[in-house]
Amino acid sequence: MPPPYRLRFEMVGQSRPRDAVTSSISGFIVMDYFRDTTLAAGHDCRSNLPKFLHSVKLRHQMLRFALFGAGRAGSIHARNIANHPNAELGYVCDIDTAAAERVVASFGGSLVINPEEVWSSTKVDAVVIASSTNTHVELLRRSIEAGWPTYCEKPIDQDIERVKRIVGVADASGLPVFVGFRRRFIPDFQIMHARIRNGDLGRIETINIVARDHIPPSPEYVKVSGGFLLDKMIHYFDLVPWLAGEEPSEVFAVGSCLVDPAIGDLGDIDTAMVTLRFPSGTLCVIENGRRSTYGEEERIEVFGAKGMLQSIPPFDHQVLCYTETGIARSGLDDNEEESFALAMHAFIQSLVAGEPVSPSLRDGLRAQLIAEAANESLRLNKAVKIKYVW
Repeated sequence: MPPPYRLRFEMVGQSRPRDAVTSSISGFIVMDYFRDTTLAAGHDCRSNLPKFLHSVKLRHQMLRFALFGAGRAGSIHARNIANHPNAELGYVCDIDTAAAERVVASFGGSLVINPEEVWSSTKVDAVVIASSTNTHVELLRRSIEAGWPTYCEKPIDQDIERVKRIVGVADASGLPVFVGFRRRFIPDFQIMHARIRNGDLGRIETINIVARDHIPPSPEYVKVSGGFLLDKMIHYFDLVPWLAGEEPSEVFAVGSCLVDPAIGDLGDIDTAMVTLRFPSGTLCVIENGRRSTYGEEERIEVFGAKGMLQSIPPFDHQVLCYTETGIARSGLDDNEEESFALAMHAFIQSLVAGEPVSPSLRDGLRAQLIAEAANESLRLNKAVKIKYVW
């Protein structure tokens, strides 16, 4: 067992510590999170971090996965499963047979043309659903009927009533369903979450998020995406309540099509700003866009009575902490694909340990209820109360 993990913050202007390391287990990358170091204020964040960050080793149990979807996300999941010491790829299924063949050639498993081969198999322990959104609910229903835990990409479905029904089915089954809100697992945001839970910022007053894609998606993708707020901003409709520790009660959304006229022709937007109000009075502004000429962008600022946290990649992938004692920073490197790996690791460890998964299917439903209210606000051009009707 590695020593306890603590988060290190150094004063700006000092040299960056070299004890920020990563370790590779059978090719699976897991951050070691500043061994034997402490926060500048002396707080131990270990109890506030998810269990998957406490240990890099699981009990010895090999989980055999069936993967639906061999596109970009599916390929990343396939690699993470193949590289994980407690998992292997059993089956790969996609209507794009060539894409499925490439995944099998790279990461193992068997190509499946007819999904019924998967549902009738006795050699599956868990399912990953990374296919198009309109297929998620049916695949999830079949996986639940087969009695298998499932990792489902977001959103769950474009129809909120279908989402509610499948959540009810999953609840009745007692089977774990993990929703792929991978941003919870970005190391920067783990640090922010831990420090907020420690009370380092005091009462949270405002949260500001700016996130933009590098290039806009194709019209073919937009057609099946469920719309900008449900496809892109839903990540932050999950992330913000997780950071704030409470659910927003009201939303106001505005949007335009400024990037690609083809997106507007499909009835969608590519640029949006959303304001969330929380019962405590906390306010959050989320700005999302489909294009950034200088690369993908994601910045988060959390401001509280005692100070402020900022995550400002790509410059050193650091979290800045502003308090009355000065400015401190973390020194973690992170990237998009690492968050996919850490999310998959969290799912696998939960299954092996027999513990609840998080983010859960109900977390996915909550994010979609916020997105539903945001879309209503966009249509009505006024603030809308968020109704958490489960």
